[in-house]
Amino acid sequence: MKGNIDERALQLALYITEHRATVRSAAGAFGVSKSTVHKDVTTRLKRLNPQLYRQVQQVLGANKAERHLRGGAATRLKYSRK
Repeated sequence: MKGNIDERALQLALYITEHRATVRSAAGAFGVSKSTVHKDVTTRLKRLNPQLYRQVQQVLGANKAERHLRGGAATRLKYSRK
């Protein structure tokens, strides 16, 4: 998704809040890198829409707090298949 960077940042933020998405899943859905998503929803979004920025930060904070659980579940699933 090339084009207007500010519009992309807003669309990414809405996607993350609506789907409670991770940075990685949002990057995959929009066809951009994780670095681009992170830059858009931190630096650019803070300037564009501070209220939406706070909502996104809550979702990303929850995802960060849960990531060790997701990793453990993925590892358990991997070895249960063998």
